[in-house]
Amino acid sequence: MKLKELLKGLTYEIIQGTDNLEIERIGWDSRRVAQRSLFICVKNKNMDRHNYAVKAVKEGAVALVIEHDVDEIPEGVTIIKVKDSKMAMATIASIYYGEPSKNFNLIGVTGTNGKTSVTYFVSKVLESAGRLTGIIGTIKNTVGDKELKAEKLNPTTPDSIELQQSFKEIAEAGASDVVMEVTSSALDKERVYGCGFNIGAFTNLTQDHLEEHGTMENYKNAKLKLFKMCRKAIINADESVSKEIKEIASGEVYTYGIEEESDFKAFDIIYGLNSVEFSLKFKDEVKKIKFNVPGRFSVYNVLATIGICYLSGLELDTIIDGLNKITVVPGRVEKVPNNKGILTIVDYAHSPDSLEKIIKAMREISEGKIITLFGCGGNRDVTKRAIMGEIAGRLSDFVVITSDNPRNEDQMSIIEDIEVGILKTNCNYLKDADRKVAIYKALDQASFGDVVILAGKGHETYQIIGEDYIHFNDREVVEEYFNR
Repeated sequence: MKLKELLKGLTYEIIQGTDNLEIERIGWDSRRVAQRSLFICVKNKNMDRHNYAVKAVKEGAVALVIEHDVDEIPEGVTIIKVKDSKMAMATIASIYYGEPSKNFNLIGVTGTNGKTSVTYFVSKVLESAGRLTGIIGTIKNTVGDKELKAEKLNPTTPDSIELQQSFKEIAEAGASDVVMEVTSSALDKERVYGCGFNIGAFTNLTQDHLEEHGTMENYKNAKLKLFKMCRKAIINADESVSKEIKEIASGEVYTYGIEEESDFKAFDIIYGLNSVEFSLKFKDEVKKIKFNVPGRFSVYNVLATIGICYLSGLELDTIIDGLNKITVVPGRVEKVPNNKGILTIVDYAHSPDSLEKIIKAMREISEGKIITLFGCGGNRDVTKRAIMGEIAGRLSDFVVITSDNPRNEDQMSIIEDIEVGILKTNCNYLKDADRKVAIYKALDQASFGDVVILAGKGHETYQIIGEDYIHFNDREVVEEYFNR
């Protein structure tokens, strides 16, 4: 494809060479450059790819997209200067892969918590209605029951090149819908810039990722960008930020909620050990719903799912029928069966709000003790650690503080940060940096009728210690404990 075709719609300056140049490959990683490549010098807070421009040229790049000047580039290499290389990469990637998001109903789900559950629920409901659906998110990227061939490099929302490659694969499979998690980081770094979102969904906003955004205001504003780029929005009316979304949204806005008046409203909620039941009011209709995942947060996730699927063209009865077939999301309120009568839950909760919600949900359905095990990730928001310690201590009967993904931080230092919060409560607790040993100790505290919550890792099958990914699976450890 000609370089000038890839640059269509962009404002750019030719510093050197010509845009009438044939390009066979695009990329931002100099280690993956091949002959006749366009190398995009993306500049982020922690990494400036301009520093790798010379290496990319040596590897075969014939053209560069830059934000600022680079030295020592041979005369035969084309240099294109743009104002924002991240936006440029997103635009170029979309054109390179044939603007695939125009070929399906693209749904983006953002919020602090609930993104994975909602995208999973939506995909299952759409598929139960006979629609081939792609899903891009934390757990895996799939179309129907097949994992995508595009390599999954980022944990949740892919970079723009990987994303557009995934879109193309999904479109070629014939999918009618794609539902994806859209993180604040992806919005802030323009990974989804230019994507043709039909529906944008908002779950909630609570403290998280301050190590990246600095303030809650910045974090919020990153989330809100989605609603300036979608045709329809479905938002949580019980969240105060919903008023701001209505003001800035580029399309029509629908709401869901429990407390506030909303388009999709839940009432008469009954919380059970294995499910939650409620009545749904939409327009003049009232429907009874029983969902097989317990907890108040499940009601919100189901309401978001119903709203998204309705805006995607499904009737309420069809949606409810699809919801009835859903049993579990991997690593989200996932029960590990055992013969001891201990309700053991593996959950991804890793923010103050999500930890509070899962403990409260278990408190609502159990009269036994609540034993909570969790840690906090290294190289991430330090301020939430003591907050989570206080939440766990205030709401639990016993707490085990352990390691999560410490990365390059000292594990005991992270645990001590958490301990500052739990010391403000009267809760009994213990500390152990070995997560397997800690899980065993948490289960040792439990007896028939008690609940053990293993929070933070969820679906993950590894621990990140230093730069190493070490196999670790909470569920496997629990099964091993009960099978001793």
